[in-house]
Amino acid sequence: MNFLRGVMGGPSAGPQPSGAETIQKLCDRVASSTLLDDRRDAVRALKSLSKKYRLEVGIQAMEHLIHVLQTDRSDSEIIGYALDTLYNVISNDLEEEEQDDSEEENLPKQVDDLGSQFTEIFIKQQENVTLLLTLVEEFDFHVRWPGVKLLTSLLKQQGPQVQQIILVSPMGVSRLMDLLADSREVIRNDGVLLLQQLTKSNAAIQKIVAFENAFERLLDIITEEGNSDGGIVVEDCLLLLQNLLKNNNSNQNFFKEGSYIQRMKPWFEVGDDNCGWSAQKVTNLHLMLQLVRVLVSPTNPPGATSSCQKAMFHCGLLQQLCTILMATGVPADILTETINTVSEVIRGCQMNQDYFASVNAPSNPPRPAIVVLLMSMVNERQPFVLRCAVLYCFQCFLYKNQKGQGEIVSTLLPSTIDATGNSVSAGQLLCGGLFSTDSLSNWCAAVALAHALQENATLKEQLLRVQLATSIGNPPVSLLQQCTNILSQGSKVQTRVGLLMLLCTWLSNCSIAVTHFLHNPANIPFLTGQIAENLGEEEQLVQGLCALLLGISIYYNDNSLENYRKEKLKQLIEKRIGRENFIEKLGFISKHELYSRAAQKPQPSFSSPDHMMFDHEFTKLVKELEGVISKAIYKSSEEDKKEEEVKKTLEQHDNIVTHYKKVIREQDQELEELKQRINTLTSQNEQLQGTVTQQVSQIQQHKDQYNLLKVQLGKDTQHHNSHSDTFQMNGIQMEEVSKLKEELEEWKNKHELLQGQLREKDSVIEKLKTSQLEMGATEQSSQTSKSGGLELSNELQKELEMLRSQIQLQSAEISKLQTENQRLQIMNTTADPVVGDSGPTAANNSELEGRLEQEIKELKSEVKALSEEKESLKQHLDSSSSTVAILQDEKSKLQQEVAESKKEQDDLLVLLADQDQKLSALKIKLKDLGVPVEDEDDIESGDQGDEDDDGDEEEQD
Repeated sequence: MNFLRGVMGGPSAGPQPSGAETIQKLCDRVASSTLLDDRRDAVRALKSLSKKYRLEVGIQAMEHLIHVLQTDRSDSEIIGYALDTLYNVISNDLEEEEQDDSEEENLPKQVDDLGSQFTEIFIKQQENVTLLLTLVEEFDFHVRWPGVKLLTSLLKQQGPQVQQIILVSPMGVSRLMDLLADSREVIRNDGVLLLQQLTKSNAAIQKIVAFENAFERLLDIITEEGNSDGGIVVEDCLLLLQNLLKNNNSNQNFFKEGSYIQRMKPWFEVGDDNCGWSAQKVTNLHLMLQLVRVLVSPTNPPGATSSCQKAMFHCGLLQQLCTILMATGVPADILTETINTVSEVIRGCQMNQDYFASVNAPSNPPRPAIVVLLMSMVNERQPFVLRCAVLYCFQCFLYKNQKGQGEIVSTLLPSTIDATGNSVSAGQLLCGGLFSTDSLSNWCAAVALAHALQENATLKEQLLRVQLATSIGNPPVSLLQQCTNILSQGSKVQTRVGLLMLLCTWLSNCSIAVTHFLHNPANIPFLTGQIAENLGEEEQLVQGLCALLLGISIYYNDNSLENYRKEKLKQLIEKRIGRENFIEKLGFISKHELYSRAAQKPQPSFSSPDHMMFDHEFTKLVKELEGVISKAIYKSSEEDKKEEEVKKTLEQHDNIVTHYKKVIREQDQELEELKQRINTLTSQNEQLQGTVTQQVSQIQQHKDQYNLLKVQLGKDTQHHNSHSDTFQMNGIQMEEVSKLKEELEEWKNKHELLQGQLREKDSVIEKLKTSQLEMGATEQSSQTSKSGGLELSNELQKELEMLRSQIQLQSAEISKLQTENQRLQIMNTTADPVVGDSGPTAANNSELEGRLEQEIKELKSEVKALSEEKESLKQHLDSSSSTVAILQDEKSKLQQEVAESKKEQDDLLVLLADQDQKLSALKIKLKDLGVPVEDEDDIESGDQGDEDDDGDEEEQD
């Protein structure tokens, strides 16, 4: 401390040292002092000087401070001072707050350069950033908080470089994610700011942060802080969420799959009391709406956007946004952003578009939300941004929504217009805006009506039926004619551009509309006159659109009007304008700066009403038609004919394909119906099979019970020790007897019924026989009737025989049941005296016992004889098996001997063959030497001759 007093200006007699000298002495003290207290005091002094002498401290002390961070980790106080000093040196925030008035012009740039340079020096050694990440893990407040601030400042100065170092550092991002779980709000809030800087424009880090459960933690913080009513912490969390989700399809999908969209709904529950909107609440709600738009942005992949839109509908988020949309007292900028958000939530999603069409404003009488919004769009007193938002909402409502397009156009048709005039329809508002004195309303209404016709040829034809009453006493004119009339009156450029865009959209891909347009003889001269003139830059845009409209009239012309056939219109262009001049004027559209801006994104965003010239969807139409119109102008009549033939062929082909698609669709439907019927019948069959199986099992159970009862009945008649058993048996017998009686009655009834049928058949036969005898008018007729009667009688005889056979079977069954019934009754009568008289029962029981003992003895003797026979058979089987085993062994030995004898025989044959070869070779040699050798054939013949001679001699003897 004495050192510090001397350095910092204590009482001394000599001259005061300068700031640079003091900093140098402090740095030497930090580097050379062995006592921790001295080093700590020196670092504290450097911290106090770092704000005023930022450059000197940064140059001289940075290396020493980094060394302190490396070596004095055990002392949190000196580490905290060192981190604060480095933060003061690197950060630009403090310097900007304390800059002098005299240096206001030059200092900000110098400050930025100074912070960036010191940051570059610090991160040159990547170990410094890794060390800082390690210090941020410390729980000590005096270490963790300044570490977080220093790392945030580094990211602000050199973001991409620091991001890359943290990304390659082991668990670098995960360490920083722990800051969100810190119980100290200061560290947690600064951790959010740190993650904001860390996730800027780095998709890899954004994914890691998202998968480290960042969404869950941030949404919890927003809920704890009070959602939209929260403070600046909510704003910081929302900005971080935007960083994580914007242009990151992976994180957007993870956010949706994690069901976090459902947690956004409470943000927009602003309540009925909308008074007292604070600036922070407006900011928070604005960011929340922007976050919803990030998830459903038209620039996202269509599949991801569609799934988010459906999730927002199912969780009630869209309904909540529509509530804010129709509420009163909502600030203008929030209302504008809400309209833009609802627009993108419903864009291209049929389910959401249908819901939005059903929303009504809380008015008396209730009006559709679309009508209320269109009233704001055509009202020139409304703010410009709000009118643009309403136009965007209307465009999104009609985007890929043919049902909605038809509903809007139907409000213009004569059959659906409300004659009473009590309610205003969307079509009436659009027509009113289209022909009002406000050019911006003209443009918005024209673009809105063009979107109602977008890619819908049917509605383009229906809109030709719309008739407008211009003034009292004059006949009504068509909407198409009124548009061209206003166009030729020389109104404002914005109005003419809007009308021309409407006409181009209307006439494109609709030959009938082109014919109606050409039917007015004033239209073509007006267009050629506009294109041929040399006007200023403002009129060049109108000239280009006129050229586009004329080109559409040529390209989609079906040559139904003789005076305005394709070839004649081309000749007109060649004479009055010139082909090159026409193509040049047509190119004015795509070369215009406002055209390029509108082509970038669907939302109409203009800095001022004067720049409101082009619509996004119209730029797509221009891009599609510009090339084909240029080619069509230079084509000859023969090429046009060929092209028309090709078009007709393609149309025929498309019709055939459509027909076959329809047939295939119908067949698919029939196939599906048949499959459903098969499935139904299969299930019914399975149910019936199950029922049959169940019934079979029940029948089997009844049979088993019946057999069991019969066995029990026999046993109970034999064993009489217990009276209760006898009573039970009598009850069972009575039940059985009653059942048999019922069955007997049923069979008797059936027998009587069959006897009655038999009698009826006999009476019929008798009648036929009598009628056959009576009929005898002619021989032929008698023969025919006889043959017919015989055939009928034969059939009846067959049926009679069948019935008699059935009766015989049933009578046999009845007799069987009667005998069974008699037997059971006899048994019952023999069992009944047991209750009253025990004497005869005892005699019967003794007699039964004797019989049973005799039968048991006979059965035992039979069992004994069978067991003996079984043993003898078993012995015989064993002896046979042993004999078989012996025979098998002998067989194997014999087979082995046969194989050996075969082998020996083969060897002998080989030897004999060798000897024969040797003998033949020796005979050849002897013959060569001249020695007479007898062949085997001669020898055999000689031997045979000798045998014959011997035989003759024996005969003579």
